[in-house]
Amino acid sequence: MHLVDLWLTRSLSMCLLLQSFVLMILCFHSASMCPKGCLCSSSGGLNVTCSNANLKEIPRDLPPETVLLYLDSNQITSIPNEIFKDLHQLRVLNLSKNGIEFIDEHAFKGVAETLQTLDLSDNRIQSVHKNAFNNLKARARIANNPWHCDCTLQQVLRSMASNHETAHNVICKTSVLDEHAGRPFLNAANDADLCNLPKKTTDYAMLVTMFGWFTMVISYVVYYVRQNQEDARRHLEYLKSLPSRQKKADEPDDISTVV
Repeated sequence: MHLVDLWLTRSLSMCLLLQSFVLMILCFHSASMCPKGCLCSSSGGLNVTCSNANLKEIPRDLPPETVLLYLDSNQITSIPNEIFKDLHQLRVLNLSKNGIEFIDEHAFKGVAETLQTLDLSDNRIQSVHKNAFNNLKARARIANNPWHCDCTLQQVLRSMASNHETAHNVICKTSVLDEHAGRPFLNAANDADLCNLPKKTTDYAMLVTMFGWFTMVISYVVYYVRQNQEDARRHLEYLKSLPSRQKKADEPDDISTVV
């Protein structure tokens, strides 16, 4: 019995030691995977905080198990294609207060379905590719950007799940229609379908061109008719001015004189 107790005691100690060793390895592994300048913590998933880290680009060594990612208040200028493609558990992505100007077409490929919150506010985004937010389920914050309101932006917002709320916060810095500058995008979109403007402009140009050609043709016809009338009048006056022959007595009466 003494040997059994001793064995059980040693086994329990070994199990506890083994568990501690595994936890140490996991903690060390997580810490070693944390990108430079960032802080990583585990609270309902891996939280990676890289706020105010003077980052000029999005780190490419982000841990695949990242759930919350804070990249706000840095100097990031673009979001490249598929930069988050391995972060299949990502739910919150904060990229606010950067200098982002460009978002590639497939920037959110791999996380569009899992993201719940995407913050792109307070950047320098003027426009994005029409497919940049395809399949994005997240509640997007894109206010305080110098947006150019055009057909592309209209298509982008229509493709987003929460486009109504998002559109309310988008102010047109510039627009294809000058009168929409400085106004909320939603109001501009209600006033005019921005995707039909090029077609309407083309139609108007065609109508103006056709009207111009029609006017030229009518003017030429009128000029031609009047010119011919004037020539005919002059020719008739000339014929009338010619001296007429005196008809001889022996000439038949059926010979007519041209007047």
